[in-house]
Amino acid sequence: MRNLDLTTLRSFVAVADSGGVTRAAGFLNLTQSAVSMQLKRLEELLGLELLERSGRGVALTASGQQLLNYARRMVDLNDEIYAKLTREEWEGEVVLGVPHDIVYPVIPRVMKRMQRDYPRVKVQLISSYTRDLKERFRKGEVDVILTTEAAASEGGEVLIEVPLQWYGAKDSQVWKSKPLRVAFCTNCAFSPIALNCLNKASYEWTTAVSAESDRAIEVSVSADLAVTAVLEGHEPPQYELIPLSAGLPDLGTQQIVLYQGAVQQNITAPLAAFIESEFSALRNGRIETVAA
Repeated sequence: MRNLDLTTLRSFVAVADSGGVTRAAGFLNLTQSAVSMQLKRLEELLGLELLERSGRGVALTASGQQLLNYARRMVDLNDEIYAKLTREEWEGEVVLGVPHDIVYPVIPRVMKRMQRDYPRVKVQLISSYTRDLKERFRKGEVDVILTTEAAASEGGEVLIEVPLQWYGAKDSQVWKSKPLRVAFCTNCAFSPIALNCLNKASYEWTTAVSAESDRAIEVSVSADLAVTAVLEGHEPPQYELIPLSAGLPDLGTQQIVLYQGAVQQNITAPLAAFIESEFSALRNGRIETVAA
């Protein structure tokens, strides 16, 4: 029987998730040529072409798509066995801060992986706004935070850049009203961005709903009382993208940024690595992007 090599499978998964050999090599701490050789060895072993290579990067072939889920499961099982049997049992608590609108779909997967590989590490999740999370991080109250910003501050690692889009209810009609009816939470960082874009475009608008609660905004938008601005791929399931034909101004992009403290580096490092891995998969379309 011919045995698959976990090292080559790990490189294959890394390339699929990162979208290129160079990025995968950096993630694996290997040279680009080493990763390329492993991929070639895997293709020769299976007698299949797994990747379509072009000047713009790599894409999975049909065979590669079929292999990916199996490869990911084998690598995950290998890591779980290794963690259970050989890894030092780390203990402690780490506080993770995440803006409420980017909790899904990544953070539940991260929490699950931490529970699986570090069962004696308690991850306390705090959901708040970027401004508040950065202040708590500065004071040392939070160990790891994610933020949504136009540009990362010193010490931040940009994980992904996401379009900020206009959203309304399913089959929304309110966007046709003049002036445009908008709804924002009072602490929403996207509110000044969206309103500034409307003003620059000389687009008439009025505040239909302003509330402290994010849920109140979601209810109002879902009831087609107003539109709001949300990061693409992180919208609630009851929202729908406002069509381009509406002529609403472009809102640009926002960066999702990772900051981690050094106080509990032995605990925060794997948490940050899981976050980086999951956002890499999200960036390359490997996980579902609909919010729960």
